[in-house]
Amino acid sequence: MLEKIREGSQGVIAKSILILVILSFAFTGVSSYLGSSTEVAAATVNGEEISNSALEQAYQNERSRLEQQLGDMFATLAADDNYMQSVKQSVLERLVADKLLDQNAAELGLRVSDEQIKAAILAEPAFQTDGVFDNDRYLTILRGLGYQANTFRDMMRTDMTRRQLVATLVGSEFVLPGEAEYVAELQGQTRDIDYKIIDATPYLADVSVTDEQIQTYYNANLAQFVRPEVVSLDYVELNAADIAKDITVTDAEAQAYYDEHKAQYTQAEKRLAAHILVQLGDDEDAAKAKAEAIYKQLQDGADFAELAKTESEDTFSGEQGGQLDWFEAGVMEPEFDAALFALNKGEYSNVVKTNFGYHIIKALDIQAGAQAPFADVKEKIVAKLQEQQAVDKFYELQQVLADTSYEVPDTLVDAAKDVGVAVETTPEFTRNNPPELFSKPDVLKEAFSTNVLVDGMNSDVLEVAPNHVVVIRVNSHKEAGTMELAEVRNAIAGRLKQEQANEAARKQAQEAMTAVEASGETVDYLVKDKLTRFDQDIDGAIVNKAFAMAQPAGKATVDTVALANGYAVVVLKQVNAAEAVEPGLLDALKQRLSSQYSENDYRAVIASLKAKGEVLYPVAE
Repeated sequence: MLEKIREGSQGVIAKSILILVILSFAFTGVSSYLGSSTEVAAATVNGEEISNSALEQAYQNERSRLEQQLGDMFATLAADDNYMQSVKQSVLERLVADKLLDQNAAELGLRVSDEQIKAAILAEPAFQTDGVFDNDRYLTILRGLGYQANTFRDMMRTDMTRRQLVATLVGSEFVLPGEAEYVAELQGQTRDIDYKIIDATPYLADVSVTDEQIQTYYNANLAQFVRPEVVSLDYVELNAADIAKDITVTDAEAQAYYDEHKAQYTQAEKRLAAHILVQLGDDEDAAKAKAEAIYKQLQDGADFAELAKTESEDTFSGEQGGQLDWFEAGVMEPEFDAALFALNKGEYSNVVKTNFGYHIIKALDIQAGAQAPFADVKEKIVAKLQEQQAVDKFYELQQVLADTSYEVPDTLVDAAKDVGVAVETTPEFTRNNPPELFSKPDVLKEAFSTNVLVDGMNSDVLEVAPNHVVVIRVNSHKEAGTMELAEVRNAIAGRLKQEQANEAARKQAQEAMTAVEASGETVDYLVKDKLTRFDQDIDGAIVNKAFAMAQPAGKATVDTVALANGYAVVVLKQVNAAEAVEPGLLDALKQRLSSQYSENDYRAVIASLKAKGEVLYPVAE
């Protein structure tokens, strides 16, 4: 908990983050602070309720966490109601697990003293200023979250007690060196094999399937032929980019815009700067004195470029005689900028102080500002005026589209006529393969909404992109269901033929395996020595089979394995021990195994507590 507070206590949105993370450890106890309620519980754990308000709070926190973690991808996932329902269910299971742990901790008599809580608060960096606990900061953070100090301490007590139990049950897990070494040796093991692939394709021409076989397969595998929900939409689209194509801008209009906005088409004055830099260092007075001494040398006739090479502490520019780059006004620090643009060509400045140190600045060259000719910028001006007029027209039409589609909600014909476009229709699509125009999560969600599909109404104006909108309505809709045999007949026939061809290949592979076992000959086989578990040069099924086969005992081990299109005979000739395992890899493997063991322990504890207790999930009527 405190780690999360520390992570979230910095920055502009600290308050929001703190609200999320501190509430996250108080899910199971929050209802006790809010008072009693008559709402149906989200779950009851050994007689103790988890309220729906607690579940909703936890769910919203999880949504926020996922949104921060996944970014733009979360919007796409959130549009899927089934996915979000699974997230909510997983949050509920976590709350149930926390409640079980709290109850078990109470049964075991685990306690966290006031002194332990106080020590944790005092040691928490989020509540410190310059490494020392700051009571004013502590109280300010709590007030910002809407908590009293005693409420916060109670929440910490619950969290620390729960973590005490988990640490006792799970934290004691360890990995023996021999375990890690054994796993590392298994993972690093290689195998020498010969293999032969028997392609099923040549057998396809000799197989056939009957109507009865197709019907039998269909009846036995109806779950494979579930059709997802599909929809076809009518829509009216408004896009400022399309409107711009029909707008004509005259030369006179472009010229007038140019004349009124000449400042936009003026190339600013640029100056090629050089400098000699003395950094501030620990002794600013000494730095200033050094810079003034260099300035005195320049006054006495020393060459600027030579002094830059020998005296400037900006060694990169010093090697170039102090030369920096061409700068427009406002690019460099104000003091540097003011000195540079006050010089004539070839002049150098007095000593100038900036955050970087003391400078002597020279204007090596000056490039005067210039007006870009109209002909050079005409094309850009025309495009800009087209865009401006198109956006103005777009907003006018968008309002008309919104008004008409709302006033006449059962058709898009009138709305399309009023904005001067045609009603378009999409092909059928599912939630998982929408046309690009409708792939934005908010638009896709509306396409499958009750308002559009069930009520048959026009949607609101939906933004696809800036200055690009659509209004949609259902054209056709098919609920999810089982596809008719006619729709899948050809696919079933192809699958059955493939299975028969694979069976023929299997028989040939079996014969080939028997021949190898009898003679030991693999003359026409492919050879792969030192095959690794993660080798991608050959079919993964062959790799998996090679590492599942028993080690050869006196003679090679032979087996067959099914492939996507045929079978393979695999001959395991030799198992090679892993080469030396790097110590760093062994340490990482120990950590991974320890995490796996701990996770398994935790799941086993929760499963045991569930089995011994009573967890109910009431359903509100």
